[in-house]
Order: sequence, then structure tokens, then C-alpha cells
Amino acid sequence: MAGWEQVTPSPFLKYERGAMKRVRFKKLHPDAIIPEYQTSGASGFDICCCENHQIGPGATKLIMTGLAVELPEGTEMQIRPRSGLALKTPYLIKNSPGTIDADYRGEIGVIVHNLSSDSALFYNVGERIAQGVISPVIVCCIEEILHLSETDRGAGGFGSTGIN
Repeated sequence: MAGWEQVTPSPFLKYERGAMKRVRFKKLHPDAIIPEYQTSGASGFDICCCENHQIGPGATKLIMTGLAVELPEGTEMQIRPRSGLALKTPYLIKNSPGTIDADYRGEIGVIVHNLSSDSALFYNVGERIAQGVISPVIVCCIEEILHLSETDRGAGGFGSTGIN
């Protein structure tokens, strides 16, 4: 494809021409890092920040990645927290999972919130701050109706089926 350099798949993936959809990333910042799957069974790939950041106690910051993406039609990229960071630090990705639509071509950003009330979070260039997961998307025909079909559950929600 014109304008694309040779793609080097992750060494963990067994690539066969036509067997796998390609996700193409473009660096928008010189310190951006192209994501890679870290193991052969990984569902997601790590996303890094391209600049140093400090997030004060209780603050929220949009951290830019320096990357833009071209996704296959019929897919989305979900931005999710990294489990180790979620367990060991007061970090939260506010709109998790965030959605990158297949037709979006702008820079990918990650909305990070510091849950701590007394200490700042620090992220350095190249630090892994989130993970991306490529998922299929079902596009439906949306229509307005006057009545919904009946179900056993009905409008019960928010714990209506009990605790145990």
C-alpha cells in the first residue's frame, strides 16, 4: 500500500499472509513507541507515553501517546488499564475501556486519574501506561419502537437478582 513502509509483525505472532488483519500505527512524536504483544497468548499490547508527566493528587490528565492508528474495518481498539499499575498504584483510566473507532486518525490519548489524595503519579517517556485490545464491532440498524418485548426479568436491574 502506498505510503506504508514494511510491516514487521511481533515475533510472538505466527503470521501467514491473509490470515491476520493488520493494525497500522503511525508515529506522530519522535519518542512514540509502536506497541507490541509481549507474549504469544497476550490479548492486549502495551501503550506507552511519549513525554514525561506528573499527575497531582486527585487530578486527571490526558496523556498523549504520540501514535495514530489505522484499524481494520469492523474493529475498534479498546484502551484498558494495565493490571499491575491498577493493583500497585492509585492509577485509574477514567473511561475504561476507552474506544478508538476504526475511522479515527488522530492521536491516541489516555485519560489517567490519580486516586491518591496526597501523592503525585509520575510517568516517564516510554513508560507503559495502558493496554490496547482490538475487538470486533457489530453495527446494528437502530430503530424507535413504542413497546419492547416482554422478558422474565423485565426492568429489574442494579442488584434485582439478589446478592447470593
